[in-house]
Amino acid sequence: MFLQLAHTKTPVFQESKKFTLECYRITTDFPKDEKFAIVQQMRRAALSVHLNIAEGCSRKSQSERRRFFEISRGSLIEMDAAIDIAYSLKYKTEEEFKQLGDHLVSTFKQLTGLIG
Repeated sequence: MFLQLAHTKTPVFQESKKFTLECYRITTDFPKDEKFAIVQQMRRAALSVHLNIAEGCSRKSQSERRRFFEISRGSLIEMDAAIDIAYSLKYKTEEEFKQLGDHLVSTFKQLTGLIG
């Protein structure tokens, strides 16, 4: 935000930000008894995606960048599983999860391309 570094303009960083914000938005009205369970886990995983992309972009070596992008992609896979559980518990409909899912898929594809 304050540093205005080049990675903040990359499509993958911008998409992961949208993904993270949508995760926070959609989990706001999950059941109150999930506040310290699935809500917290989903938010941590979504934030991990975004933060690991940022940190990966700051690394000079390709192997270091790739490692952070792999961690980020792993958090996306974790999120996909958490969304499936939340959907199965009927916390949201498939339609309500669609935008989050679209951002997840887009970020996943972009990370996969960067990992090579």
